[in-house]
Amino acid sequence: MYPLIISIVCGALALYFFVRTGRCLRRGRIVRAGGSCLGGCIAAALCGAGVILIVSLFSYGRLVEEERVSRIEFRRIQPQEFQARLMIAGEEDRVFVLRGDEWQMDARIVSWQPPLTVLGLEPMYRLDRLSGRYAEIDREVSEPRSVHPLTPAMPVDIWRLARRFPLLTPGVDAYYGTATYAPMADGARFEVSLSRDALIARPANDRARDAIGDWRTVQ
Repeated sequence: MYPLIISIVCGALALYFFVRTGRCLRRGRIVRAGGSCLGGCIAAALCGAGVILIVSLFSYGRLVEEERVSRIEFRRIQPQEFQARLMIAGEEDRVFVLRGDEWQMDARIVSWQPPLTVLGLEPMYRLDRLSGRYAEIDREVSEPRSVHPLTPAMPVDIWRLARRFPLLTPGVDAYYGTATYAPMADGARFEVSLSRDALIARPANDRARDAIGDWRTVQ
């Protein structure tokens, strides 16, 4: 991937410039040493930025086809307040408290456009947040929000970088995210899948199916 290539090249250049700086200092060539040191610092900074970008890329999962990304189940604590247990393969289960009538999960998707499509890169995704929401708009506006991040903040995020500086990230399409929401109910369990452009929540037990049926009737 091109950030890795850039990092390797910049790292090699930084090493070269710093070695050259030492040689110039030993020969008393102060001006050349200063120029080499400056070039080394710039190359090292670019190398570091590339490494951070690579770490950001690896924080995203590769999306080849529709796949299940998580399960979530609910336990009612009190009216319009639920304990949500989020289960993601390869991770420890996490428990959140959500307030409202419905739950919503958001994800970030990064896809590729020319010239990067020639590299055969697959779209990437990262689960972003889990939140509760009220069916009534008035309550949604007035009640406290219950929003929980699902991934830690990154120093450099390719999705955010592409949205803020599109001219600096040609071929990176991060202009859309995706979300899915469904009703919360005591004992309900859902499976969340992700296609190339959408999150999909499906009921995984009878309690969830009943909640979906009642919810659609009201909707």
